[in-house]
Amino acid sequence: MTRAWILPMLLVLCGSALAAGLIVSGTPGAAAALLLVFVLLAGVNSPLIFPRSIGALEAQRRSAVDGRPVVFWRPGCPYCMRLRIRLGRSARRMHWVDIWRDPAGAAAVRAANDGNETVPTVIVAGRPHTNPDPAWVRKQLSRSA
Repeated sequence: MTRAWILPMLLVLCGSALAAGLIVSGTPGAAAALLLVFVLLAGVNSPLIFPRSIGALEAQRRSAVDGRPVVFWRPGCPYCMRLRIRLGRSARRMHWVDIWRDPAGAAAVRAANDGNETVPTVIVAGRPHTNPDPAWVRKQLSRSA
């Protein structure tokens, strides 16, 4: 749990330190703008932008029932962020597994990627797809609906 928040916390702390330096040097407007940028970066890199994660076993069980894809991801991954943002609202219909929170999810990703924890790994109909094109994932999601 804590591991997922390290990067966002570091971004906020660094932004705060830089903003404090700018305030001391007499440019509070630039400090506010810089702090806003760092807070936005922290938000984008936090687990908050992603749908609520569930365990790998629960995700696979649900996927077997409803046919929806399972997405294995981790906070701070730019490719995961790209997939999540490009899927838009339809991302909420998928089953998301944070591999930093779920050891079984990390093991499933390593099994699918020759021992590497490469994310996003999307499981569609039992077959893993590493870093797939978001348009392709959207098509798979519409097929399962």
